[in-house]
Amino acid sequence: MRRALHTAVAIGLLLAALAGPAQAFVKPPNPCLDREQRARLRCPDLTMSKPFGLTLDRLAKPGRVVLRAGNSINSVGRGPAELHGRRVAPKLMRGRQRIYKRAGGRIGITTGAQLLFKYIPGQGSYWKFRYAARFELWRRNRDGERTKLVRVGPKASYCLRDLVHSSPGLRRSPRTFFYPGCNMSSSTQRITLGTSVGWSDVYPPAYHEQWIDVTGLRGCFDYVHIADPRNGIYESNERNNSAKVVIRLPYRPGPQRCSGSGGAAPPADGPSTPYEY
Repeated sequence: MRRALHTAVAIGLLLAALAGPAQAFVKPPNPCLDREQRARLRCPDLTMSKPFGLTLDRLAKPGRVVLRAGNSINSVGRGPAELHGRRVAPKLMRGRQRIYKRAGGRIGITTGAQLLFKYIPGQGSYWKFRYAARFELWRRNRDGERTKLVRVGPKASYCLRDLVHSSPGLRRSPRTFFYPGCNMSSSTQRITLGTSVGWSDVYPPAYHEQWIDVTGLRGCFDYVHIADPRNGIYESNERNNSAKVVIRLPYRPGPQRCSGSGGAAPPADGPSTPYEY
């Protein structure tokens, strides 16, 4: 009897392993990369501005040195980058992207995007798009080529909002903001985040987690900011989401004296705006 029971259990485990997860999420195809479907849609397109306002900070992490930088995620497509979240856990929502049709109406696509109720020290908690960005530091060789990813910054979550009207000349760019600042309600069950065409979501260098740890590093590096690294928002162009500045560590302001950098210093200032969160 015991042997038969063990055999049945073993068979059950084998069948479960062969079947795989019962509800594994499979990402649907991106309609904005399909020529026929794209022609009927107003697809978004996100770009990332170059890191700006680089400055060293020895207080963010005790005993460590971090290099801060501001950044801007820019919406430059034919339609807004929009996510509608529905709560699935106390501090988590499942995001569903909305893409607007040229003839009117919209479609909804589950891309795997998540919205996180994230705490910011000294400010409170906000609903943000999880994995909206990624900060990377890549070592460069003498020819100016990237050779190795050496550090990753902690910043990942963004509100998605209309903060700076960075490209007002783009078609269908609203004159005033449409998507407001970060929602702070712990009880809300649904929320919509987005950035309109021609608008940007901007964060200054001093903002929480806006840095990469550079302790002990020497030489030339690419300081890279990437928008939407996990493709939680489907776009018409998925190849223009990153921007970089070339730096020499230990960091000093001014020309960086690295191959392929042209001797230029990283940009000192980002978009002019009152930073409201």
